[in-house]
Amino acid sequence: MGSDSNKFDPRLHAKRLGRELAMQFMFQQDLTGDEEFTLHWQRFLNQAVEEHGLKENRFSRKGIEYAEYLVNGIREHHEEVDSTISEKADKWDFKRMANVDRNVMRVAAFEMLFVAEVPPVVSINEAVEIARDYSGEKAGNFINGVLNGIKDSLDRPARKAVKEL
Repeated sequence: MGSDSNKFDPRLHAKRLGRELAMQFMFQQDLTGDEEFTLHWQRFLNQAVEEHGLKENRFSRKGIEYAEYLVNGIREHHEEVDSTISEKADKWDFKRMANVDRNVMRVAAFEMLFVAEVPPVVSINEAVEIARDYSGEKAGNFINGVLNGIKDSLDRPARKAVKEL
């Protein structure tokens, strides 16, 4: 689904598919500003299935379910997600960030803030890879810096305890 190919690489896991679909949908929503979520989500999914050759199978279903979970979560917590990114993106106006970069960070920031079973380093690594696929090497470096700032500010005692062992 990245810029190198029209097909999603089946070797990657369903969560990666979900992250990419969520980023693409949020990107599209930023451009159009449409409020009719359900209609546009279904239209987006139909288009994604066709364009990227997603088959009706467990992998695609799990990826789409995760994408929907991410999109709904980002929409529900958009103020906290966006303000967290803004705080860590020193000297960058959130609205002036590249649309791809902003939405890659939204997905990762939401995971770090609200999805406890996904380690922050996984969210960051996935975001950097997705950013490099869609936006280039420099975007990956920028996103890595912002997301590491978010990770460092998280209060996740269970992870700290494991880290100290």
